[in-house]
Amino acid sequence: MTVFLRQALESDAPSLSQICLLTASAGSSAEALHDHGELPGLVYAVPYVKLATTFGFVMVNDETSEVVGYVLGSYDTKVYERDAEEHWWPALRAKYPIDGPGKVTGKEADETYIKLFQKMDTSPEQSIAFSPAHIHIDILPQYQRQGWGKRLIACVVEYLKGKELDGVWVGMDPKNENAKKFYRKLGFKDIEAPGAYMGMRFDNWKA
Repeated sequence: MTVFLRQALESDAPSLSQICLLTASAGSSAEALHDHGELPGLVYAVPYVKLATTFGFVMVNDETSEVVGYVLGSYDTKVYERDAEEHWWPALRAKYPIDGPGKVTGKEADETYIKLFQKMDTSPEQSIAFSPAHIHIDILPQYQRQGWGKRLIACVVEYLKGKELDGVWVGMDPKNENAKKFYRKLGFKDIEAPGAYMGMRFDNWKA
């Protein structure tokens, strides 16, 4: 398999959503957990090719032109969250109401996301203090453990240095032990904040 990296485009949104679903259960597929499989991507992937202060890089299979992995993020998380609150979540609240005649029902995981649309979580101050920039990274299982995750993070480091930033952080499912090992190997360390967050200073980047 030949893979190359490029910047993420808005037209990649369907692929990003699918990859997010296939890795949304602590790194494994969440397909069986959802009746509405688009929901994870509407939180963790698609807005990063729609809103301000965002950036991203994707892995593309050269033979099929299929997007098979990504890193997405914002270089100013507070601005991103304000922009999403104004331009992203309202439409989803209307599309997935939690009550009334248009109420959308589904499995437990669907209900969790639909409730989240009503009052989206914001990033902890400890993470924002570490760096204004955050990322999400997901790679399809068959492309993992081949060095592509490190290459994606390298793109992030170069990009954010160009924004005169010196670090980045990531939130994760605390059950995803493989993700924790991956980040630690690259120089990320735990951030003391509610939830599971890790950050890396670019001086500690293990290229």
